[in-house]
Amino acid sequence: MLFIKNAHILPIVGEEIEDGCLLMERGKIVAVGAGIPAPQGAEIIDAQGRLVTPGCVEAHCHVGLDNEAMNWEGADFNEMVDPITPQMRAIDSINPLDPGLAEAVRGGVTTACTGPGSANVVGGSFAVIKLHGKRVDKMVLKDPAAMKCAFGENPKGCYGKAGGKAPMTRMGTAALLRELLFKAKRYREDKQAGKEPAFDMKLEAMLPVMAGEIPLKCHCHRADDILTAVRIAKEFGLRATLDHCTDGELIVEELAEEDYPVFIGPSLGHKSKIELANKSFTTPGVLNRAGLCISIITDAPVIPLQYLPMCAGLAVNSGLDKKEAWKAITINPARSLGVEDRVGSLEVGKDADVVIWTADPLTNIGGEAYITIIDGRVVYRRGDM
Repeated sequence: MLFIKNAHILPIVGEEIEDGCLLMERGKIVAVGAGIPAPQGAEIIDAQGRLVTPGCVEAHCHVGLDNEAMNWEGADFNEMVDPITPQMRAIDSINPLDPGLAEAVRGGVTTACTGPGSANVVGGSFAVIKLHGKRVDKMVLKDPAAMKCAFGENPKGCYGKAGGKAPMTRMGTAALLRELLFKAKRYREDKQAGKEPAFDMKLEAMLPVMAGEIPLKCHCHRADDILTAVRIAKEFGLRATLDHCTDGELIVEELAEEDYPVFIGPSLGHKSKIELANKSFTTPGVLNRAGLCISIITDAPVIPLQYLPMCAGLAVNSGLDKKEAWKAITINPARSLGVEDRVGSLEVGKDADVVIWTADPLTNIGGEAYITIIDGRVVYRRGDM
């Protein structure tokens, strides 16, 4: 058992608790509130009035697949031999010992949805993992969690510009995706009708998408690309998330009509390509006020994952309500990823993923994790190497 006392608890779901307590046992939260007595035999942590929140949740990154301190040796996130590779699985590339995971934990991030990059029209499936462990199979919360697809510059730049093959245009990207979806739809219908079609690994990988079990994870920056993603998702009756959504502020009324989850970022750093011309930390606030479910993302390693709370703070500085900013890096991504029953808030029965902060990282640039707890175990204390 692990017991935190004298804490300023921000549970995300529910009211803040001054001088609160949190009890964890067997990896789960078993009590949270004020005036809870410490059970006999529990390990006690005195928060000394510090802020306590759930571990932060990253909705879109490539940590563990695009390894730090490596070049081609650790670039395991784009299978750039075919624009259609849904059969690729993130768990077969994730390196739990990538330093980016440990750094994220030291930054208060405990869960991430990580997977293939955006070179391909369809790149493969993402997985939601805890960010501490040595064996990815024991770190997985959800696999598959989403199927990556990409619109805009990246696929046509990788294949059309670099290789002289489809897709060379945005039309080509949409056509290749539609072709896969039509084939997957027929494949699924044939299997349901007992026709036993010839095994196709690509189409097998698409079955959870066609069944609505996981969403298309749509890489889309430019306004027209965002709405093409929406168009195709609606054509096939699919779930989708709109990842990056750089131009979202320009089409906020259209997005509000559709109400797809929106993952915004990376908004920090220079505008490295035309698609990023309109990136801004004002976008989360504008889309949130329009009623959209927003998550803030780092796209790590584009922005190192430990800076997810800082990105939320910069969005607050640009007009996003602070409570909504905390939701955008905790419960909102958890809900959009389908793991809200496990992570994203401090509620009884959920995983004991908890961060004690030196200061509120959304309002204090020096705020960082003092103690990080995953599944009820202390995995980082400030000063640890």
